[in-house]
Formats: sequence, C-alpha cells, structure tokens
Amino acid sequence: MALTPIKTPVVAKKMFPNYIWDISTTSKTIYLTFDDGPTPKITDWTLKTLKDFNAKATFFCIGKNIEENPEIFQNILKEGHSIGNHTQNHMKGWKTSSKKYLKNIEEAKISIEKTNHYSDKTVNLFRPPYGQITPKQGKKLMALGYKIIMWDVLSFDWDKNVSKKTCLENVISKTREGSIVVFHDSIKASKNMKYTLPKVLEHFSNLNYSFSAI
Repeated sequence: MALTPIKTPVVAKKMFPNYIWDISTTSKTIYLTFDDGPTPKITDWTLKTLKDFNAKATFFCIGKNIEENPEIFQNILKEGHSIGNHTQNHMKGWKTSSKKYLKNIEEAKISIEKTNHYSDKTVNLFRPPYGQITPKQGKKLMALGYKIIMWDVLSFDWDKNVSKKTCLENVISKTREGSIVVFHDSIKASKNMKYTLPKVLEHFSNLNYSFSAI
C-alpha cells in the first residue's frame, strides 16, 4: 500500500492530462466505481446497497466474468448504472505488447456488446487493470474513441494488509466533490468493501452528496 497513494497526486494527473482522474464539478457529487466484476453474490449485493441509497455507479467489467455471469451483468444495466471495459482477462498493460493488449480489449468489447440487452449505446469507458497502461496503448485506445478512466481515490479494499476500518478512512478522508473512487466487486475485496461501502454511502448522503455514474 505504501508505494501507491490513496489520493492521486496532482503531479500524476498533470503528467497524463488526457486521462480522466476526477470530474470537475461545483456540485456535491461523487463517482463510485467498481472493478473486476461481475462476481456472483458480491455484485448483486453491491447493486442492492447502491439502490438503498439511490446511488448510481460505474462498473468496469472483465469480459471473461461477463461471459460467465451474464445475468449479473444485465442486472447492472437494468439498475441504470454505467459500464466500462476492463479487458477480457484482467491484463497488465506494462507487461503486454500493444497489439495483444488492444486485442484483449476488443475481446472484452465483444463480450459486453453480445450480453448487453438494455442499451445500444457504445461502451467507450476503459480502465486499465492495476492502472497499468503504456503511453502507446493509451494513445491507440483514445484514437479508437475510448475515454481512459483512472481515479482520484483508492479504497485499497483488495489489500489483505488493510483493515476494514482503514479502508473506510481511506475513502472518507480523501474523497471530495468530483472524486472518482475505486472499489472492487470481487471475492478478494469483499470483506473490506462490504464493510466500507454502506458507511461511505451513509456518511456522504448525510452531507447531502449524490452518487452519479460516469
């Protein structure tokens, strides 16, 4: 955890200004995102929890998981959330050739399109797994019309060395208007995320924030 900051430094955002790190807004709006699903039980739990607070979010889905859990994927769409591409196999961009990386993203795009029964809107949001993407890969993706969505705040819900209370503090202490916050609807992150998400929703709802999809 020490090597990666909870709050993305301004200098990092300035180094890659064509990527979306947060949303410029004057309203009390937060953008929750969930990576790595859809996952049995955890994603549906997440959807129910968001619904309890009238919150919308963005789910960056792995193509393989969409193919294995098509009904859960459709539940995300049915509830009115946004979806994004997270590669077909959770691929690390830094360790993959651009050709292979873009092919894997295209495979995920196909998985999304053939399972998306609720919208004919093109999915043009992409988040690189692990945040790993080379400048060449990013340039090629943007040329294809993708918006590369990074983050402003990491919850560290997946980190086994981070307690659930620390996970909660990570989000509450660093999130501001326009923040893009990363959670994971995955098995590995479920313990921390299930503790943190309802409390984050309650805390910011009590402060009159709303939760929107990207």
